[in-house]
Amino acid sequence: MKTKSVLLYGIYGLLSATKVHAQDHIKPNIVLILVDDLGYGDIHCNSAKGIIPTPNIDKLATQGMRFTDAHASASICSPSRYSILTGRYPWRSRLQGGIVAKWEKPLISPGRKTIANLASDEGYQTVAIGKWHLGWDWPIEPQDKPHFTKFGPFEGKTKDGSLKIATPTDEDRAVWAKTFARPIKGGPLAHGFDTYFGMDLPNWPPFCFIENEHTVGIPSEFLKASQVATNLASYQGPALKDWDLTQILPTIEGHATDFIAKHKADDKPFFMYLSLTAPHTPLAVTELWHKKSGLDNDYADLVMETDAVVGHVLDALKANGLEKNTLVIFTSDNGCAAYIGAKDLEAKGHFVNGGLRGYKNEIYEGGNRMPLIIRYPGVVKVGTVNNKLVLQADFMATFADIFGKKLPDSVGEDSYSLLPLLKGRHVNVRKTAIYSSSDGTKAIRKGPWKLICSPKMELYNLDDDITESKNILDESPKLVKELLAIRKKLISNGRSTPGPVLQNDVAIKK
Repeated sequence: MKTKSVLLYGIYGLLSATKVHAQDHIKPNIVLILVDDLGYGDIHCNSAKGIIPTPNIDKLATQGMRFTDAHASASICSPSRYSILTGRYPWRSRLQGGIVAKWEKPLISPGRKTIANLASDEGYQTVAIGKWHLGWDWPIEPQDKPHFTKFGPFEGKTKDGSLKIATPTDEDRAVWAKTFARPIKGGPLAHGFDTYFGMDLPNWPPFCFIENEHTVGIPSEFLKASQVATNLASYQGPALKDWDLTQILPTIEGHATDFIAKHKADDKPFFMYLSLTAPHTPLAVTELWHKKSGLDNDYADLVMETDAVVGHVLDALKANGLEKNTLVIFTSDNGCAAYIGAKDLEAKGHFVNGGLRGYKNEIYEGGNRMPLIIRYPGVVKVGTVNNKLVLQADFMATFADIFGKKLPDSVGEDSYSLLPLLKGRHVNVRKTAIYSSSDGTKAIRKGPWKLICSPKMELYNLDDDITESKNILDESPKLVKELLAIRKKLISNGRSTPGPVLQNDVAIKK
């Protein structure tokens, strides 16, 4: 009886191993949902005290793995997106602080491999939908630049139409017509994506959609006064007539679900980079979701609307029979911004960053500790929680691992594969990490230790002090010296993964 039991167990183990081995060689569809400015505590599964309902994101967490120590490489938009797409620290690029400015050239260098290139090399159809904000080769002639750059920011204005909006001159319109009739190079199609639909930044010009390398329509007007206000559009500039900020998110959702429906019978796997524009400003909520949160806060309403969009995309995967062979990654590019009424929400009991210190732009955990949920049917055990240190830069190596490929030495030089964690192994895939703030300040992590390398350095043990309330710098001089040495090595080596020394693009701001 014992022999028979052992024999059956051995056969079962062999079959199980074969199943796992086969799963390793299946190319799943991949949907990376990147939301904008959503705080760690904005989703209920991360913060039980959160009072903004996020049922669809919470459900996704029950179907996959939720990470509690996942980080953006920067606490602001453009650099964190650079890191997601390239698997490289953004401060190795020319962007040593801040974001890609209006009408600025591409941040990703020509020839720099992205996760889209990686997927494309494996036979994937690659599509980017939504916000880009990594620069373009805007076809603006030098003498025409004033027609794009002379419009300043609008701040502190109301939505009642009291703001007087100027009318573009005939010369402005003529220049815009000439410029936007030309292809706009250097965007997603130049970095591995087969198709693109979206916009550069929803609160900046041009106020129109871009499809592949052309604007959808020719911007010829300024925004109406009702669209240019606090937490709506930040700058004036070329816009389509009657541009409606509330329709940006629904339109992006429609393109995502349409793409999924059209590819339900396609044998070719796809990678979708779905970069939602919300709940970042403009806080332009559709009528359906206006006031739904009951918190008298447009941001709270927009979080609910964003959650609904995520739900509709997940429903589209299921309805089209793609759910079981689609890896879904959900995350945010940086923490919630203080200026959306965060203090008012906290007074009502909702802590956008889950009680962590700081907000978007800052070096503290509230700025860069991100929601991260990964659903990978057949690989990830459902409803699991992982507390290992990971970075969004790790998506590059994770994709390569799933594809069974080794990254070249000059690709994804700061990326570590998350696949061992997804398979349930209790290992530290990375020992260190560096993340930065909008002003270029860097923090080095090693295990629970976090050293903020500002003129007035700060050291925290995040296991004991997740709110970063007790600076223990003076208590641990030996540890500080060790962390600074690690930081120096990671910068000078041009990489943090094993391999030959590489060059950073510029001298690193320290």
